Amino acid sequence: MHWLDNVIFTLILFAGIGYFAYHVRKTVRNIKLGRPYDRSDRKKERWRNMLLKAFGQQKMFKRPIPALLHLAVYLGFIIINIEVIEIIIDGIFGTHRVLRFMGGFYDFLIASFEILALLVIIAVTLFWIRRNVLKIWRFHMPEMEGWPKKDANIILYFEFILMTAFLTMNAADLKLQQLHYGHYYFKEGIVGSFPISQFLLRILPDDPETLVMIERTMWWVHIVGILIFLNYLYFSKHYHILLAFPNTFYAKLPPLAKLDNLESVKKQVELMLDPNADPYAEPQDEEEPERFGAKDIFDLKWVNLLNAYTCTECGRCSDVCPANATGKKLSPRKIMMDVRDRTEEVGRIIDKHGKFVDDGKSLLDYISPEEIWACTTCNACVEECPVENDPLDVIIQLRQYLVLEESAAPPELNLMFTNIENNGAPWQYSQADRLNWVEE
Repeated sequence: MHWLDNVIFTLILFAGIGYFAYHVRKTVRNIKLGRPYDRSDRKKERWRNMLLKAFGQQKMFKRPIPALLHLAVYLGFIIINIEVIEIIIDGIFGTHRVLRFMGGFYDFLIASFEILALLVIIAVTLFWIRRNVLKIWRFHMPEMEGWPKKDANIILYFEFILMTAFLTMNAADLKLQQLHYGHYYFKEGIVGSFPISQFLLRILPDDPETLVMIERTMWWVHIVGILIFLNYLYFSKHYHILLAFPNTFYAKLPPLAKLDNLESVKKQVELMLDPNADPYAEPQDEEEPERFGAKDIFDLKWVNLLNAYTCTECGRCSDVCPANATGKKLSPRKIMMDVRDRTEEVGRIIDKHGKFVDDGKSLLDYISPEEIWACTTCNACVEECPVENDPLDVIIQLRQYLVLEESAAPPELNLMFTNIENNGAPWQYSQADRLNWVEE
């Protein structure tokens, strides 16, 4: 019946990869719903940024303890999944430990995988304690209620089960090798090095058939679990495992505090300030923007939508936000989560109708004016984000829409705009009195 196992495995493998590819394709489509925006400049800096921030996790180390725990999980999953190559080959062709021809290096790899698996188990246990026992505040802000909180714990359970299954599988395999049972026996002796799983031998039964059942069960749990985990990423904050790389590549480069101007407005201002400009000249044929600023995801830049899908929901941005610290409703993390939720909602409408059908909603149904105007534009959230997200850019575009399209600025700002227009300063006194303070 081995051939039937191989066929079932192959079908599951291709179904899992195919379903994942479907989700990736849908994600790319949804991100492209944003308006075009060029982020192809300064490529050397972009590659460097990706290597440091995505691969090197440079920003994580501002907080060393969670950074080291995260690094253990990150390296563990990347390196341990090298073994997936062997599992796939064995699963398709019915072989067992097919890469053992690498000899001593193979032993080194298996030993490394086991040590990393143990580190992952320790790290996810500590992460669970931080979230559920210590209850660190940034993990329990209002936007983290419901699914986001469950999602974070589900991922931790997933990782714990996968690593436990991996170590149990190896322990059963080692004991079967020692018993010289069936195809688990190799003429060259014990294949692989098992510094961690060897301690599980005492709790395993001595019956070879029972051991085979345990080894095969854990083998299936491990590989099928990885495929389920892969497809779960789309519905989880852990999509950043994949998207962090393009996100950091296309991230905003210094100077980070520089805000993007609306080109059409900028040209009008430059024309007004140019003493040589002819006010009666015929305007050049320029394409007017459909909308000033952003009301919905279609008006945001595509990189804003990529940011939203990449958000790790770690809450570091909200933790350093001065507006949030003073009790304001604004949470930069929620801004990113709202953009993603609205993008997903629009994507579901497109899936259903084949195109977008106006549902009478917009991004402003998710993000309130109170949140938009609470921002001090200090850029702390952008500076803190480990995957280089830019919630501030979304806020600025929403503000531009409210001011230029809806004339919905707060009264204090409208007064300031009026004073600047009439007096050339934000304060309500004549231009002739502007330098009176010097005499004092």
